[in-house]
Amino acid sequence: MEQKEKLVVKCRWWWLLALLLLTAALGGAQGGNVTYDGRSLIINGEHKILFSGSIHYPRSTPEMWPSLISKAKEGGIDVIQTYVFWNLHEPQQGQYDFSGRRDVVRFIKEIQARGLYVTLRIGPYIESEWTYGGLPVWLHDIPGIVFRSDNEPFKYQMQKFTTKIVNLMKSHNLYASQGGPIILSQIENEYANVEAAFHERGPSYVRWAAQTAVGLHTGVPWAMCKQDDAPGPVINACNGMECGNTFKGPNSPHKPSIWTENWTSFYQAFGNEPYLRSAENIAYNVALFIAKKGSYVNYYMYHGGTNFGRTAAAFMITAYYDEAPLDEYGLIRQPKWGHLRDLHAAIKSCSKTLLSATQTTLSLGRQQEAYVFRKSKTQCAAFLENRENKEVTVPFFRIPYKLPPKSISILPDCRRVAFNTAKVSAKHSTRTMNPVVHFKSAQQWELYKEAIPNFARTTPRANGLVDQISTAKDKSDYLWYTFRFRHSSSRSFLSAFSQGHVLHAFVNGVLAGSAHGTHNDVPFTMERNIKLRKGINHISFLSATVGLPDSGAFLERKVAGLRNVRVDGRDFTHHTWGYQVGLLGEKLQIYTVTGSRKVQWKRLGRLHPLTWYKTTFDAPPGNNPVALDLGSMGKGEVWVNGESIGRYWVSFVTAKGKPSQRWYHIPRSLLKPSGNLLILFEEETGNPRGISLDTVTWS
Repeated sequence: MEQKEKLVVKCRWWWLLALLLLTAALGGAQGGNVTYDGRSLIINGEHKILFSGSIHYPRSTPEMWPSLISKAKEGGIDVIQTYVFWNLHEPQQGQYDFSGRRDVVRFIKEIQARGLYVTLRIGPYIESEWTYGGLPVWLHDIPGIVFRSDNEPFKYQMQKFTTKIVNLMKSHNLYASQGGPIILSQIENEYANVEAAFHERGPSYVRWAAQTAVGLHTGVPWAMCKQDDAPGPVINACNGMECGNTFKGPNSPHKPSIWTENWTSFYQAFGNEPYLRSAENIAYNVALFIAKKGSYVNYYMYHGGTNFGRTAAAFMITAYYDEAPLDEYGLIRQPKWGHLRDLHAAIKSCSKTLLSATQTTLSLGRQQEAYVFRKSKTQCAAFLENRENKEVTVPFFRIPYKLPPKSISILPDCRRVAFNTAKVSAKHSTRTMNPVVHFKSAQQWELYKEAIPNFARTTPRANGLVDQISTAKDKSDYLWYTFRFRHSSSRSFLSAFSQGHVLHAFVNGVLAGSAHGTHNDVPFTMERNIKLRKGINHISFLSATVGLPDSGAFLERKVAGLRNVRVDGRDFTHHTWGYQVGLLGEKLQIYTVTGSRKVQWKRLGRLHPLTWYKTTFDAPPGNNPVALDLGSMGKGEVWVNGESIGRYWVSFVTAKGKPSQRWYHIPRSLLKPSGNLLILFEEETGNPRGISLDTVTWS
């Protein structure tokens, strides 16, 4: 090698070493191939503006993952963000499961194969409208535990699981420092929402969590969302819909401005209408965040998917963020997908200028501003913002620009408008549900009536009403409460108070009434006039949870189920009660081929509450997604070939008189060409003859 070339190489190495030392001195995280400074994440030495999309691996199927990731990439997404779901991976203490939809390693490798990065939000508390916030219910039974606080029993379990996940990622070389796609991790989740409730044990827990995460040496930065005082090298991030306005900014000049959750719609509970957020509004707020020197925006969700089985949190519908750019079925929702794709392209066309130039803000009017990034006479980019609800014309560098109401124009060269957030060029499309199989004939159905237990047939016993969460331990949504008493008159008044979520009362084996709470008002009281017989009477309550709570301080203290019972004013709360966790049909697993043979099915006749229904069907031809139209049903759960596709609650209508959710996704990978087993458990008196099997298309 020539002497001159050796000198150049030597200088380059000294320059790199000096840069690394300077970054460390300024407080930038050292993460191998990923670092950061006050402007952005730095990947392989290059500053990056990154667009990210949340896609959660258990809310879809492995067969769907490649298509979802590819469509995200086509939409201009650079990073896929996912939570890690503790209660899925460790359903029993010390017993781990990373199979099927739980295969987070396979999911990340699929992302890597398509050339995208990963943000891994380990939590391990995640909220996410996921039952118990992602925490396994067995934590509840650990003596002295207080979730998410400076509490040794909880910290031990949290550190153990977090270390398990980090080591799993390392074993597959998935961190960027190992050549993998993971560029950012998250510890905890929106802790500021509950921190004050824990007093001095809140801030100390935050410091411990940050120290624990950094001490795992992943080689990539860590973040905390909604945690303005994220300690040390951990990046504080914003969640919400308007982080360009609401984010206080990084808590250090050496940390970048990042947005971990830009809600593309909002979660939906049973009884509520869907939240519709326009593509224009999302684009406006993203453009504003970038204009104010933001460098990472994650769409929550980019694909919401499906809360299969009993994974949804309290009162959450099975469809999750269906209004995202990719709908529940993984199909492109226009114009949201296309408008954001165009936004990403416009910003990326001037990203080098945005990341290297000095930003200045110019007033263009009373509610109009220009955010200008100028590096030289030839290198300039600008965002022209109009906050008014009317169109205005503003001068910028002596050129007039028309700005639509509530919009931002992006000028990659400070002259030409490449994109305006209010002008949508992507076509609007409509989703169509196409019925292909009907189940109208009574001959297509068989039924099995769930037994209604009485006090004599239920064990264990207790002198008082037990908490449903700690008794059922998430093995079932259902808990039977039974008691018996002697009465002398025929007509009486029953009052029952419950803290979650649904209650069916049976008097001497006959349904006497039902009641339920709501997402915003969980406790409720059921009051009914009932008929009793002289002598011994049996009252049985079936209490049903619709997911477990997912948020709030002291989650381990939250309870559900029956709390107080009175008959004609007589208090039976501390009476002797019998209990039964779950249903007989669940115990026998009659939703499977093998289990369904264990009971005597009958022909469809009169409709009764607490009834199992069974039929078979052939898979529709083609590759279009498949959904069950359960518009004729009430409330329950549905299985296809032994796999639960979720809870339904069609009878809980919105203020407009429509179900919050009518169609329920059946992933194609669950289906066989013919002879698919369909089982429903119906709590009410829904009619299965109104069900149809539909395919899903957009046009």
